[in-house]
Amino acid sequence: MQALRVERLTADLSGVTLADIPVPTRAAGEVLVRVLAASLNFPDLLMTRGDYQFKPEPPFTSGLEFAGEVIEADAGSGFAAGDRVMGGNKTGAFAEIVAVPANKLSTMPRGMDFAAAAAMGAAYSTAFTGLVELGGLQEGQWVLVHGASGGVGLAACDLARALGARVIASTGSPAKAGRIATLARADAVIAATGRFREAVADRTGGALADIVFDPVGGDVFDESTRCVAFDGKLVVVGFTSGRIADVSTNIPLIKGFSIVGLRAGEYARRFPERGAAIQRAITHLAETRAITPAIDRSLPLSRWREGFDAMARRELVGKVVFVPGS
Repeated sequence: MQALRVERLTADLSGVTLADIPVPTRAAGEVLVRVLAASLNFPDLLMTRGDYQFKPEPPFTSGLEFAGEVIEADAGSGFAAGDRVMGGNKTGAFAEIVAVPANKLSTMPRGMDFAAAAAMGAAYSTAFTGLVELGGLQEGQWVLVHGASGGVGLAACDLARALGARVIASTGSPAKAGRIATLARADAVIAATGRFREAVADRTGGALADIVFDPVGGDVFDESTRCVAFDGKLVVVGFTSGRIADVSTNIPLIKGFSIVGLRAGEYARRFPERGAAIQRAITHLAETRAITPAIDRSLPLSRWREGFDAMARRELVGKVVFVPGS
């Protein structure tokens, strides 16, 4: 079968290649799945460089998440041949067939296609964990979402709106503002450059943001400490800017807000009952059409470089979905 392999860790994707490898052998407790769509995430790009916190040794098959049809599963696993499933693992999704533990899979929401299901999992579980589980999101609150052109940022906007919040989406690219406004269903779109506190204050009538969802870090995080309302939450999601920010502890003390670190996958592993409840909540929202994953482009796996390059150049508004075998 074809699979996208990281043979060497390099800064320019020169160590990545589409290769023919043996079909994986399913171990006890695993499910064999034919991958019909797989979505690209920022950690996939980082892992080709060795820059992500999880550092698999090359060679390995790239890809965190996918959707497809079950080929084979253990009796009693909850899955059977032909089931439409979505799921993920730390690697392996960018291939025609994948073998994953049964507990890494869930049934696709009714009425959802494979591309949307592949694009939903990691982004929406990250958004739900950050906004609801850690942020305590309530209807009517103001949520400031940075990196709103990315898959996680758009998911956070979409989810917050579905749960009754008011959303300010931010972007470092003015050229993306129009597309973000449509896809994010935001109440406002602002530029996350320089001093943007006044823009947040203006949109909220001076109230500032009850929750700041920040996958960007760096200068955006620094200014965000000025944008959080008293008793608010600043949720640290990542550092796509490339700089890990520092904060003086007197700032959250005086302003009365909390800084919360988000690792959605680890949260679900440590609290499996909560992880399962998050998945049920997201599935319900998807089945009732309250949320819809945003897809920038769908590509055959043979055009993987186009998707990775677009992500590296920060051109995307939404997710890239690869279709193996095409």
